[in-house]
Amino acid sequence: MISYKPFFETLKRKNITQYQLIKDYNIRTSLLDKLRNDKNIYVSTLNDLCNMLECDLSDIIEYTPDKNLSNLD
Repeated sequence: MISYKPFFETLKRKNITQYQLIKDYNIRTSLLDKLRNDKNIYVSTLNDLCNMLECDLSDIIEYTPDKNLSNLD
């Protein structure tokens, strides 16, 4: 499972509010909604967030294995 919990922790650590992301960084509210709900986003968006926040990918995303593994088709 992919989680964006580290993203919100990184924002706190850097004292950046979601409001600032919208106003100062031109982040769409729809993207914030996807991040809050652990929905899929593009890899290019992850890259942009890393550049914007000057952080590593691990500061935005974390992976934990699913309990029910299935074959990738």
